[in-house]
Amino acid sequence: MNVLRTPDERFEGLADWPFEPHYREVRDADGTSLRIHYVDEGPGAADPILLMHGEPSWSYLYRKIIPPLAAGGHRVVAPDLIGFGRSDKPAARADYTYERHVAWMSAWVTALDLRNITLFCQDWGGLIGLRLVAAFPERFKAVVAANTFLPTGTGSSAGFDQWLAFSQNVPVLAVGALLQAGSVRELTDAEVAAYDAPFPDESYKAGARQFPALVPITPQHPSVAENLEAWKVLEAFDKPFVTAFSDADPVTKGADAPFQARVPGAMGQAHVTLRGGHFLQEDSPAEIAALLDRLAKA
Repeated sequence: MNVLRTPDERFEGLADWPFEPHYREVRDADGTSLRIHYVDEGPGAADPILLMHGEPSWSYLYRKIIPPLAAGGHRVVAPDLIGFGRSDKPAARADYTYERHVAWMSAWVTALDLRNITLFCQDWGGLIGLRLVAAFPERFKAVVAANTFLPTGTGSSAGFDQWLAFSQNVPVLAVGALLQAGSVRELTDAEVAAYDAPFPDESYKAGARQFPALVPITPQHPSVAENLEAWKVLEAFDKPFVTAFSDADPVTKGADAPFQARVPGAMGQAHVTLRGGHFLQEDSPAEIAALLDRLAKA
């Protein structure tokens, strides 16, 4: 596996990004060592709040959510998925599979021995994060699912179909511009540049290109069976499970309903609809931080 690593200087002086980098090596089944970057703020002995990003963002998405939670006494951990942010980036699209992503992040969670986790997961952070919940339910104390889903080959939305077609055919995948398009508020030029920072050129974007094609929306997609098994665990998960979807996301609109109907821990919870586009962390950071503070302290 040929692995690219974004130069450190690409991350110098980013707007609103004072966090020291942390790294953990994980080993792929083929023997390749991969470095995962993560933010780790707040008291180290506190129960962790795990913030998982999706496509094509990185932990920068949580820059306005991390500080109030850390100041409130929580340990806040925000990793970059392999292929994104400061984490290593395999160069070939074929190197990325759904199951590899789950295995990489499973190895990371167990290496850090995270326990009593309150999870916030959005987009692919949910497709992977909810698989972590299914694999290690004993490690999680609460879950917030936001603008995400756990598909099992039964179709997709028109919004997702449009995104899939666009992502596979556009000559240049302009990541910062995509974050702007998926947010209601106007990002600054510096914020757009920060989202572009992990990708010096198109060769670093194999993961970002491949992610949309990995979503198991048809019965023929890999990982349908694994997600069906994960749903069985979620259908027995009785710890707090809250949906916090936004009011202006055409990609995941309505995907909160299956979680509310099928996960026991979602029964009786104060589910919320937040202002925002697909990247609701950009539009409602204070509300997300308050929700996580409440759940983690419960």
